[in-house]
Amino acid sequence: MARPVVAIVGRPNVGKSTLFNKLTGKRLAIVDNTPGVTRDRVFGECEWLGHSMLLVDTGGIEPYSNDVILSQMRRQAQLAIDSANVIILVTDIRDGVVATDSEVASMLQKSGKPIVLCVNKCDNIGALPADFYEFYNLGLGDPIAVSSVHGHGTGDLLDEVLKHLPKEYLDDSEDEDDYIKVALIGKPNVGKSSLVNTIIGEERMIVSDIAGTTRDATDSFVENEFGKFMFIDTAGLRRKSKIDDAVERYSALRTDMAVERAEVCVIMIDALEGFTEQDSKVAGKALEAGKGCIIAVNKWDAYEKDGKTMDSYRKQLMKDFSFMSFAPIIFISAKTGQRIDRLYELIKFVNEQNAMRIKTGRLNEILAAATLRVQPPTDKGKRLKIYYMTQTSTRPPTFVFFVNNAELFHYSYQRYLENQIREVYGLEGTPVRFIIRERSEKSKH
Repeated sequence: MARPVVAIVGRPNVGKSTLFNKLTGKRLAIVDNTPGVTRDRVFGECEWLGHSMLLVDTGGIEPYSNDVILSQMRRQAQLAIDSANVIILVTDIRDGVVATDSEVASMLQKSGKPIVLCVNKCDNIGALPADFYEFYNLGLGDPIAVSSVHGHGTGDLLDEVLKHLPKEYLDDSEDEDDYIKVALIGKPNVGKSSLVNTIIGEERMIVSDIAGTTRDATDSFVENEFGKFMFIDTAGLRRKSKIDDAVERYSALRTDMAVERAEVCVIMIDALEGFTEQDSKVAGKALEAGKGCIIAVNKWDAYEKDGKTMDSYRKQLMKDFSFMSFAPIIFISAKTGQRIDRLYELIKFVNEQNAMRIKTGRLNEILAAATLRVQPPTDKGKRLKIYYMTQTSTRPPTFVFFVNNAELFHYSYQRYLENQIREVYGLEGTPVRFIIRERSEKSKH
């Protein structure tokens, strides 16, 4: 089910990021254990009373500042507000209500979204200071006293957020679940919007607004002989200026939000431009998020070809995308509709691969055969022992290995075992994650 989006906003230095880290702390700790997941996040998952929500951290809002950086932060915050189902406005008890708080509150009220007022830095336990009650003047209902440093009041805050969530997010049954959620991502002008338009035009489907989408991007629902698909458009990325830092940051946030909501990411490349560093960054987001991945080379109709063009182009791309060698490559034209049917088939296939679950018994058979073929590494006379492995989750398929010494489990041997699993089960189009757990030989089953 799609997760509701909760935006954390407020002026600078009121403790938004501390609150964000406190609410997402558990989740981030788990992620930190996963090799390779090191990106700076503006998102985090928060779980409360059995409900999962997506928190978006924003830069401090200075409503009327002309400062370039501050106005950019304001734009990012506006994006988060437009996309949110509920907004948490964070204020600071130590400063009391300042003019900027009132301006931010009035800006939020115009959005028409539910707002939960958080009065942060109430670090002392006991009676609330008299200053607390002036926050009623913001006209946002009952303020909630919170200490993001100590965690006091965060439960009350999340209770209030749940009260404001639309019923479809609290109900386990949702039609949207039937649809494979697909994000079209890529640098500006690769043809993302053209592809969406072709898809909608071909299928004569109505573009529909659903909760959680940004103001200028709609999700397109398509149903055909291949299945049910929901395309998350990132049209807002289309900016033709030289990509300055501000626009790039804005674009990155749009892409992050699309990737987070998706199950499969179609990474679009401009055939005429070829692979660029920006393509690698965009692809890296999908990889780190553990999504199903497809590389779609667009504008193939305009590329000059001979009998060997596609093969040589594919080989070069496989080198460029060596960090995600599992991703299938498809050559399409959004303009002519070339291979769009094949793209649907690939999306469906990759989605299944990303959700694949393999039985523990079968995994350990593969492990036994692999370790027999290539002995586990040794160091200073000590050999790595892998007692057993099991799959703990899907999206992406995540495997836990129980070993005698994690340091001996070198990256190269992990790659070898990954290849052995892929050889048997394919897992095409999906990253896989390994978690290594040490246990003593005595405690081995």
